Amino acid sequence: MLGFLVRLLPFWIREPLVILVGTVFGVRILFMALVDGEGWVPAVIGAVFLLGAALRVRVVVHALRARRRPAPATEAELVPVTPAPVTSAPVIPAPVTPAVRRPVEKKPNAFAQASFAIGLFAVIGGALWIEGKLPEDGTAATGASRPAACRLDEDEELPGAYRSTPGAVTGADLCRALNGTELPELLGTPAERSVYASGTDNTAPLTDRKVAQPEARVEFETYTVELSATYNKLTVAQYAKLTTYGDGRDARKLTVLGRPALLTSDHMMKIQFDLGSGEGASGPVEQGPLARTLTVAFDGKDRGGSYDLTVWSESGLLPDDSALVDIAEAVLPRITRGARGQD
Repeated sequence: MLGFLVRLLPFWIREPLVILVGTVFGVRILFMALVDGEGWVPAVIGAVFLLGAALRVRVVVHALRARRRPAPATEAELVPVTPAPVTSAPVIPAPVTPAVRRPVEKKPNAFAQASFAIGLFAVIGGALWIEGKLPEDGTAATGASRPAACRLDEDEELPGAYRSTPGAVTGADLCRALNGTELPELLGTPAERSVYASGTDNTAPLTDRKVAQPEARVEFETYTVELSATYNKLTVAQYAKLTTYGDGRDARKLTVLGRPALLTSDHMMKIQFDLGSGEGASGPVEQGPLARTLTVAFDGKDRGGSYDLTVWSESGLLPDDSALVDIAEAVLPRITRGARGQD
């Protein structure tokens, strides 16, 4: 469709426009190939664009030379005119017909058309640039970023642990609550935008799929935030006692939303797989970056079950503990069961 519209343009608009676009794209792709190290394929593509622009330049140069060169005389003009023989017959003057002036046909100005084509391309490029800078649904004007849409496993059947657990929420419910516009600001990175969000309906490990454990994850360039709910009989007080048997130096008890809570630190697991590309090798589970987790009881009486809010980053940096508390106070009250959780 675009090629058809380009062919409809006049020659002196179409050709300069094609030359300009081909040159810009060719130089940009060659720059990516030679400077950014993108490989030889972009280099070939960039060279093809520049070659096409050069051929178009040659066509325009030939057309300009043809317009400036005087037109060759026709055969009728080259044949000498033989005067007619003089006769003695009386000459009757022919009626004089007034000459009709034909309007002088103006030839198009090639420079003006080329300038118009370049200006048109500049206007289109400027409009595209301005469109990329405009706020999306007004969120950029207020400094808030639009969160990524939650990816859900809606086609999979909900495990039986959710149907047998009264009040159990799903991964979709947790993702809706966690994936809010205020989350980057609470993490201390207000300029960032979430690049990935998902919700899954998992079950707790080593429970024979009898304990519901939905999870939600939201990823940013700096941090990754994960929220899960575990519907077991373990209380936060019991979990706090278990941490004393391990390395519980970073554990801290506190109260969040009037419920018992516990802050702990642990390392994530790092697993590497070789998918046949030859770029990596499979290996044992390795120690990943340090993560900070805030565990909050379901209710103030701590009768079992809890929410786990975990934050980590690939660089190893962690936000302050106050950030986790602020996120929990903002997210936990708006966790509600959706349509799927009520089936």
